[in-house]
Amino acid sequence: MHTTKIILIAFSFLFFSCGNKKTNSEVKSEINTKKETPITFKNKGHELVYNTVQKTGNYQTLAAKKDVVYTYSYQTPDGKTDISTEKYIFDGELSYGAYTKHERTLTDLKGKVEQGYDGNEYWLKNNGEIITDSAALKKVAFNRPTNFYWFCMIQKLLDPSVQYQFINEQTIEGTVYDVVKITFDGSNNKPKDIYQVYINKETKMIDQFLFTVMDFAKSDPLLMQLKYENIEGILIPTQRKYKASNWDAEVTDAPWIKVNWTNIKFNNGLQKELFKK
Repeated sequence: MHTTKIILIAFSFLFFSCGNKKTNSEVKSEINTKKETPITFKNKGHELVYNTVQKTGNYQTLAAKKDVVYTYSYQTPDGKTDISTEKYIFDGELSYGAYTKHERTLTDLKGKVEQGYDGNEYWLKNNGEIITDSAALKKVAFNRPTNFYWFCMIQKLLDPSVQYQFINEQTIEGTVYDVVKITFDGSNNKPKDIYQVYINKETKMIDQFLFTVMDFAKSDPLLMQLKYENIEGILIPTQRKYKASNWDAEVTDAPWIKVNWTNIKFNNGLQKELFKK
């Protein structure tokens, strides 16, 4: 009886294995279906930007890090400075900034200034007290998404709403660039910003870009120049400077506005409660 059970079990195992054994052609077919769908590029500009984002690290790689905390420093040529601790959760683009120095932002407020976006509402606190002034909240509604976007900009250049136009090749101080114009689709009639990125043909990196600030009716471009740092496998433009320019990326001798990000740390376990007022 015992021997019969062993034979039946062995036979069952053999039958199961044979019944589920796949031919080489079936295995190859499964492997092929698991391959990523090839990218269909809208045009040359799209392909150039895509290749850049693959080098820096795409948004999926960034979002997989859950959240980020870093120190933001903004200094104008007259020496006035903003310094804040920025905190973001990538899922929902939640944003928080605690300003220990705000000589350029909300200068009428004294002491600690906190700004936040919880996914639905922008809010402002001064020394722990809620501020409801509409003019001040309008600045918060600009600062929070702008700071978040600057941090994620390279990755977000592949968002579905982005449109691309290859302009030309341009040589600047001995470096050859592919120049791509970036515009954005939108559901409302509000004027959208325009970006013009300069992709280094050798490194595939965006060394600089032109941009407008239509929220403040600035349609003449500013030129932003970038230096990158590798933070946990993602190339992040942590050193930035900008000033007025034209659409040929020519600048004057005027001094630069400088923006730096330091102490960048991912995966901090931030909770959504932090972003509520």
